Amino acid sequence: MLDRQVTQLIKPAIERVATALLAFGFRANQVTLAGFGLGVLAAGAIAGQHYLVGAALILLSRLCDGLDGALARLTTPTDQGGFLDIALDFLFYALIPLAFALANPLNALPAAVLLAAFIGTGSSFLAFAVMAAKRGLANMAYPNKSFYFLGGLTEATETLAFFVTMCLWPQQFAVLAYCFASLCAITIVTRIWWGYRSFAD
Repeated sequence: MLDRQVTQLIKPAIERVATALLAFGFRANQVTLAGFGLGVLAAGAIAGQHYLVGAALILLSRLCDGLDGALARLTTPTDQGGFLDIALDFLFYALIPLAFALANPLNALPAAVLLAAFIGTGSSFLAFAVMAAKRGLANMAYPNKSFYFLGGLTEATETLAFFVTMCLWPQQFAVLAYCFASLCAITIVTRIWWGYRSFAD
């Protein structure tokens, strides 16, 4: 829901950093892999109950997620890069709830509920993108994306905010997980409804 506004707010800074990285010889796929690596380290820190370290690594990981697209646009965006970016993003999103479950067995059920919600948001997102590509549709709200980017109530910004909040107050993970899963459920319903209506012949 907030991705467009946040993207516009941080775009100038992201573009400046991306330009500097390009000058040092970095490429988009390298930054994508670095971001995922930081996400894996974040999950490891959380599983070891080093929650503040995990929060810092999550923020660095998502910074890389913003930089890889900016770097790609400074050179030549590729389908290979777009695929790598979205595939590793979804793996990252799954690792964080899993890490909280590993940190404390009492978190297992809320983590499972949250992961199920992520499967719903992810599958509806990707299914819409596949059908949109088949029909040659483009989302003018996100013209720089490698595929049709379908928004919703819970997007990357909201997910990041909840992940960091969970790290700051890990004792409240269950409550936060159930709350965010409920918001994801709204996103799932609206995306399925929108997809069903959009692809009606």
